[in-house]
This record gives sequence, structure tokens and C-alpha cells, in this order.
Amino acid sequence: MQKPNHIKSARRTLNIESKELLKLSKNIGIDFSKLCDYLLSCKGNIITLGVGKSGHIANKVSATLSSTGSPSYFIHAGEALHGDIGAISKKDAILIFSYSGESQEIISILPSLKEIGCNIFSITGHNDSSVAISAKLNISTEVDKEACPLDLAPTSSTTASLALGDALAIALLEARKFSPEDFAKSHPGGKLGKKLLLKVKDIMHKGKDFPQVNPNTPISKALLEVTNKGLGIAAVIDSSKKLQGVFTDGDLRRCLQIKLDIHKTKISAVMSTKVKTIKDSSLAVGAIEIMQKNEIYVLVVINQKNKPVGILRMHDLMQSGLV
Repeated sequence: MQKPNHIKSARRTLNIESKELLKLSKNIGIDFSKLCDYLLSCKGNIITLGVGKSGHIANKVSATLSSTGSPSYFIHAGEALHGDIGAISKKDAILIFSYSGESQEIISILPSLKEIGCNIFSITGHNDSSVAISAKLNISTEVDKEACPLDLAPTSSTTASLALGDALAIALLEARKFSPEDFAKSHPGGKLGKKLLLKVKDIMHKGKDFPQVNPNTPISKALLEVTNKGLGIAAVIDSSKKLQGVFTDGDLRRCLQIKLDIHKTKISAVMSTKVKTIKDSSLAVGAIEIMQKNEIYVLVVINQKNKPVGILRMHDLMQSGLV
């Protein structure tokens, strides 16, 4: 028995589906633009409906809409028949996904949707189907050929519906002038959200955890401050709250090498005066660039008045998930 050629099969599938997507792209016209305008004017939610494979597509499209500035949620057509339709109001826009346009579960709830008075739109593979005819506007995703060699499993057709849903979400995103900052607000737990929202002040060591000494402090006492706070550094701050320098583990090693009396020598004599700082209101991701550029692992944090208020380490950035 000849061994199946998996690579040939995969390429065949991708070629078939890509051709169908190209055809879909060429067929996009005024109805798509009208659908976008209707959805942009929607005062409620965009509710996607579907069943079977089309239901999975509808669910994904709803999630994409919600995360890109168009409030949406998915209702399974079968569940809608058993009470979930109660979540739909007249202000909502219904977007039905059904390639055949003849799914009995969807056809059964159309009278109830019309009774509610919400606008109904559909994405089907047949403009003359029951669902398409009942909708205010239908966008066709008809395909000439499924990628399935048996022409049974929804493949090209589901890809077309999914791609059209993405196209719709992105068109609405652009129309709403949805920004990276807006995206971050709906993805606070993701890495992008952290990059755009997490501030230095959110993760810096401050207050009693901020290691600091005055310039007249003996090295021995400064060393205790560094050890007790456990950050490997102490900021040297004068009586006017002005940053004079920093004392680090590296400075201590240099002191020991030249055999200084750590009990009598003031920290001002051995501190590093070339200090890299960052504002507490800055995005934390900006600290990474400063550290990498200067090949350092710690920054002194200052406030809007240029007064030192904390310490930020590369380790803190790593713990936050930014690195």
C-alpha cells in the first residue's frame, strides 16, 4: 500500500481554500459596506448566532468583535430556543452564520427575533436560502469547492465564513479608530496589555522597601541598608531629597579591593554618580530599553519633581511578564 503524501494533501487543501478566499475578496461589494454601517450604528450588542460548525465560527467572530471595540456575544441557536433568546433586545443587531441558510434551529427562532424587533443580518452560502431571505441583508460566502475530497466536511466554506468575520471586525475596528491602547484595555492580562498599560510605579520598590542613605553615611551602615532591603543597591539622597548617586554591590567590591575603612569612609566618597533614572509615570516597558542600552540591571525611579521615589530592577520586569 502506497504511503499517503501528507505534504501534498496539506498543500492541496491550502490551495483550494486560498482560491476560495481570493474569490470571496473579489466579490466583496456594497452590501458589505452597508452591513458595516448598520453595525456601527447599533445601540446594543452585536449578537452572533449559529449551530454546528457555523456556530463555532460565530462564536469566534463574536470574540474577535468584542476584543476590537464592537461589544458582542454569541448565542447557540439551540439554546436560544430554550430561553437564551431572552437576552436579546430591540437595540441589538443579530448576525446569523449558516452556510446552508436552512438550519432548522435558526429558522425556528426567526419569528421570535422579528417579534423582538432587532435587525437581522446573515452570512450564508446561498442568497436564496430561508435565512438569507429573512435577513435585512445577507453576505454570501458561497464556495465552488470544499477542500474535503469527499465534498462533505465543511472546510472551504467555514474558512470563508471565518475570514469574512475577521474582515468585518477589522473594518469596524478601523472605522472606530480603535487604538493599541484601546486593545490593551480589553486585554489587561495579555503581554500586549501589560506593555501598553503597566507603569513603572506599579512594580517599583517604594516606601519602606526603597533602600536609601544620606551622603554622610559610613559605608558599613550603607551596606546594612543594601543587605536588609535585598535589592543590591541603595540610593544616596541628600537632605533636600536630591539624588546624589547610588551604592551597589559592585561599589562594595571596589572598596574592599583598595582596603578602605568601611566604618569611617563616607558613602559619598565611593558612590557611583552616573545614575540612570526613569520617571514613575513611564511605561514599564521603557525601562527594558534603558537597561539594555546601558547594560545595567537596575534604575532609580524619580517622580515628576525629579525626586527619587523607588528602585526598579530587571528582575521586577521579568516577574511582571514583560520580559
